[in-house]
Amino acid sequence: YTDDVWRFATDPGVPFTNNLAEQAVRMSKVKQKVSGGFRTKKGADAYCIIHSYLATMHKQGANLFHALILTFQGQPPQPRLA
Repeated sequence: YTDDVWRFATDPGVPFTNNLAEQAVRMSKVKQKVSGGFRTKKGADAYCIIHSYLATMHKQGANLFHALILTFQGQPPQPRLA
């Protein structure tokens, strides 16, 4: 995996750290610690889906309040694909 580990040195599009990935899971871990976990797997799955969607929209610069309003109106904005 040497090429993958050092990819940031040859590809300017690859960040030096995985801080964005760590930030993405931090709130889920905090929620788990504070509330003692999720009561059901279904609830944990729903939380992860919602959190993932909102994190993606935030990273793409979307207005989250507007995205939520459209979602509740049945017209959720779709994230851009890479």
